[in-house]
Amino acid sequence: MKIKNTLQFIILLLVQVAFGQTTNTKEIRGKITVDSVAVDRINIVNITTEKATVSDSKGFFTIPVKEGDVLVFTAVNLEGLRRKITKEDLVEEVLSVIMLPKSIILNEVIVNESSITAESLGIIPYGQKKYTPSERKLYTATSGGGIDGLLNTISGRKAMLKKEIIVEKKEQLLARIDVLFEDKYYTETLSIPLDYIKGFQYYCVDDVAFANALRAKNKTLIMYLIVKLAENYNEIIVLENQ
Repeated sequence: MKIKNTLQFIILLLVQVAFGQTTNTKEIRGKITVDSVAVDRINIVNITTEKATVSDSKGFFTIPVKEGDVLVFTAVNLEGLRRKITKEDLVEEVLSVIMLPKSIILNEVIVNESSITAESLGIIPYGQKKYTPSERKLYTATSGGGIDGLLNTISGRKAMLKKEIIVEKKEQLLARIDVLFEDKYYTETLSIPLDYIKGFQYYCVDDVAFANALRAKNKTLIMYLIVKLAENYNEIIVLENQ
């Protein structure tokens, strides 16, 4: 009888412990960002319970946790991150997770600029818009108005000049990306075949988000976006070679 009571006590204790562990578990919702930009396809693993998930296109994820659990966040192009869940994390409506891109050595570009400019000499006012050669041609063709402007429109010269501006701006972006990364980075890190590097650069500058990051000289965002673009471009190469 005594043994039976002891067994019942042990079973009851185990059930209470198991129930207590279950009730302490909560499914939390989090959002992963890199340089304030939401990132998808990040692997999240609760190494305490071995539960895993992946962030969606807006950077959100959900995963069951309890206080003390450790979450590990990983991605090919980002630094790994470990985060121990606290009481405060469990009451957050959305858990904020900030990750950092892996360090990439960029080529240093040194530009020697003279301090003497048209602005410093008083030739043109400070802050005045500076036109590229193609923009200057378009301005000249349209600023006069009247019959000249009408003739330029009819002849298609204005449309041609606008196309020249688009091409010129793309060439400027290509010049910027060309000095950022060595061929070794494209072939070894991004797995872009050597013969496809130039085509990949054109593919990158056609992407609006990447082009904006390049114009803003946002190296953090550039390094993140170029990895995603490389994945898509390599898929295109595979399809073309089938």
